[in-house]
Amino acid sequence: MSFQPNFVWGAATAAYQIEGAAREDGKGLSVWDMCSQIPGFVKSGHTGNTACNHYYRYKEDVQLMKEVGLQAYRLSISWPRVLPEGTGRINEKGLDFYDRLIDELLENGIDPYVTLFHWDYPHELYKKGGWLHPDSSDWFAEYTRVIADRLSDRVTHWFTQNEPQCYLGLGHFTGEHAPGLKLGMADFLQATHNSLLAHGKAVQALRQTSKQPCQIAYAPVGITSFPVTPTPENIEAARARTFGITDPGFWMNTWYMDPVFLGKYPEDGLRVFEPWLPEIKPGDMETICQPLDFLGLNIYHGTPVQAGPDGQPEIIGNAVGHPETMIRWTVAPESLYWGPKMFHERYGLPIMITENGLSSMDWVSLDGQVHDSQRIDFLHRYLREYRRAAAEGVPLKGYFCWSFMDNFEWAEGYHERFGLVHVDYADGKRTIKDSGRWYRSVIESNGADL
Repeated sequence: MSFQPNFVWGAATAAYQIEGAAREDGKGLSVWDMCSQIPGFVKSGHTGNTACNHYYRYKEDVQLMKEVGLQAYRLSISWPRVLPEGTGRINEKGLDFYDRLIDELLENGIDPYVTLFHWDYPHELYKKGGWLHPDSSDWFAEYTRVIADRLSDRVTHWFTQNEPQCYLGLGHFTGEHAPGLKLGMADFLQATHNSLLAHGKAVQALRQTSKQPCQIAYAPVGITSFPVTPTPENIEAARARTFGITDPGFWMNTWYMDPVFLGKYPEDGLRVFEPWLPEIKPGDMETICQPLDFLGLNIYHGTPVQAGPDGQPEIIGNAVGHPETMIRWTVAPESLYWGPKMFHERYGLPIMITENGLSSMDWVSLDGQVHDSQRIDFLHRYLREYRRAAAEGVPLKGYFCWSFMDNFEWAEGYHERFGLVHVDYADGKRTIKDSGRWYRSVIESNGADL
């Protein structure tokens, strides 16, 4: 049993987490450049100033991707590297970097999947109001056209935005991520609405500007609940919790997805958020709901639930000692079966897992290798569940492991290692981990050996 013949195997990274060169070759500052300088914002005072130095070592990194056997690489573009002020003047040196990277990937048989926005918002636009500014969606559309005009002769797969729950919720509500804001609910919902408009306008810009037929997707967090046992009642409870909104917050799915795929905000969300709703202008929902080719989902873990006595979802706590990753996320392989299945049923599009992986306790052993057996076991368990969804007819387009290489893990700094490739941050040395070599064998068998 394996995946479909055209199934895509890859790995992913994000610009700020690996590129470095934060102030070089004309790059503008991002909100993460700004916030990482604030004492205490990132653990141990770490910054992405150098990160993995991918900006200068990209050729070496592409050769490692080839050695791991990647068929595709999901990268993001640094908006302020290309447009230092966020709009207007183009920084040709920044755009040239992505030109060279795309060419290098294609020359080595690796298909680029490009994410337009993975959290490094231009600082100059933040100073003008960021996602709260009424023109913010137009700023994003302008940036999208610049990128598409330069790269769409070679890039055919695009993601507009990565994990709005995080860059909006953690960045604008709790203040844990850049730009570090703790907005009131009304402002938070306005920023969210503007971000959704930006997604829609970016899709329009890509359709209008692309120099060849392309596929466009969106990559939110797929927050998954799954039935503790697969009875009809428990399955319905898991579905209700996955797609329901009961409290004002941001860890939810439908507020970020229903407008994109169904053209409307969910009714339960409208009731919960009623006191703080933004103005929804005529045509807004039509702009947000643009035709997409598939749904990207970032799924790392899930929550087991059952139907309570009243039929409502009831969370089942994990047993004492339940396995956790180093970042203290629970290990729940079932989420890669139930998540794709339920999201496909609701939205009707093929599914691609755009991030999945774990932070583990990795170091270079005395023999010079990195023996990360726990990562192999984690990926093995999750991919078997993903393959089970495929066997039951869920249309699955591909899988991107997070991440290709160890990198700057946002507010956690360099304390978490998610990579298939180990990075020594002192000298930049790369070492393919045992998991990277195992992943190559999985790719070669198209998952048949799982």
